[in-house]
Amino acid sequence: MTILFGSLLGQMPAPCQTSHGLPAATVAASPAQPLAPSGNKPGDDTFVIGNDDVLAINVWKQPDFSRSIQVRTDGKLSLPLLGEVQAAGRTPLQLEQDIAAKLQYYITKPEVTVMVEQINSKKFNILGQVIKPGSYPLALAPTIVDAIAIAEGPRDFAKQKSIYILRETPGGGQTRIVFNYKDFLKGKSPNITLSPHDTVVVP
Repeated sequence: MTILFGSLLGQMPAPCQTSHGLPAATVAASPAQPLAPSGNKPGDDTFVIGNDDVLAINVWKQPDFSRSIQVRTDGKLSLPLLGEVQAAGRTPLQLEQDIAAKLQYYITKPEVTVMVEQINSKKFNILGQVIKPGSYPLALAPTIVDAIAIAEGPRDFAKQKSIYILRETPGGGQTRIVFNYKDFLKGKSPNITLSPHDTVVVP
């Protein structure tokens, strides 16, 4: 069985505003055109697919199997003939191999490419005195200022000088990163890039 190794596309962050209003984000879920086979092997296949990620699945010369599809909250995909396929917890290369193995009962030498179109599984939380606290995709708000903007800004009595990020450490603990929002607005404090699973607290 010949399997085409696809490459993981780099995820470009969606445009977001850093001062006013909510950033716009649209997830397309339309049929994808089959891509021609490529001899290029992925340079990095360490990305692990998660719930809500959007994938482009292409089977060479099989348009009925090729589509753009979002991973469900249970971590699975529903594909023609194949039914339920586990996607979350797999790398794109592993998922290619899983799909190709199942397709070999219907197609001779299936060549499968899986690419990540949109990363929604990497999220952060923002809590406290903001208009819309909650959990948001990191792609929509890559920095703490973007996070405050997507939450529609601090409330009137928020302590804008005492905002902080709770970040998980490799040892299983947490570290606190302080951010002075008022100093940032005055150009006296740098913005901070968020990491997956960060929690922004606006007291």
